[in-house]
Amino acid sequence: MTTETPGVGWVGFSIIIPAFDESKRLPGTLRSVAAFAKAQSSIVELIIVDDGSTDETAGVAAACAAENLRVRVLRNEINRGKGFSVRRGMLEASGEVLLMCDADLSTPLNEIHKLQRFLNEGFDVAIGSREMPDSRLDPPQPKYRRWMGGIFAVMRSLILVRGFVDSQCGFKLFTRRAARMIFEKLKTDGYAFDCEVLARAVRLQLRVREVGVNWRNDPDSRIRPVRDSIRMLASLLTIRRQLRRESRQTGDPGNTS
Repeated sequence: MTTETPGVGWVGFSIIIPAFDESKRLPGTLRSVAAFAKAQSSIVELIIVDDGSTDETAGVAAACAAENLRVRVLRNEINRGKGFSVRRGMLEASGEVLLMCDADLSTPLNEIHKLQRFLNEGFDVAIGSREMPDSRLDPPQPKYRRWMGGIFAVMRSLILVRGFVDSQCGFKLFTRRAARMIFEKLKTDGYAFDCEVLARAVRLQLRVREVGVNWRNDPDSRIRPVRDSIRMLASLLTIRRQLRRESRQTGDPGNTS
């Protein structure tokens, strides 16, 4: 199901936000998106992908209206996962530059310009990072979350894709061409989809830049560290098998660790 508010003009940015039961957090996020859109010279397209919510997420999103902002709400009839929702939004987006971000805007939208700088310099993908020297965490994650994140980063490097410090920051910017190339092939529906995004970008020989951003920890995070860490580790192995199978089928060895 899709609902849309009409708009005209060239779409510069598409902002894709996956949302599951986010009716309480969305109003503040939508105000931030509206303020960002008002400052742009082109139309901003906001795509909220409601991932089978049981609350008023879709209604809250559809009611958003602002100057220079085109709002689309895509509804998954059942909960399909963050990766599925981001993939759906990316493939339906019409902007020249596509941003995926989280419903809580842990990374403020004005950080997009740090990433866009590298797209302007010829990079295909720019990813926000909480672990670069110029990253600023205010407040940071609890120590146990950072410790577990560090272990996951090591496992991701050993199993799937190297060269990145933080694959899981939910703030990534793509050229339209790169987004299409990556997300048309994306298979992962759950949280580990970020890892597949980077693995496919490397495999496709796209230029990716990791960029330090400002980030704040949201205590209302939906992540369950132990359960989701086990699932994500299993997903890394599944993604590696999938990429290797594709390599055998195409005869392209790629870069799958």
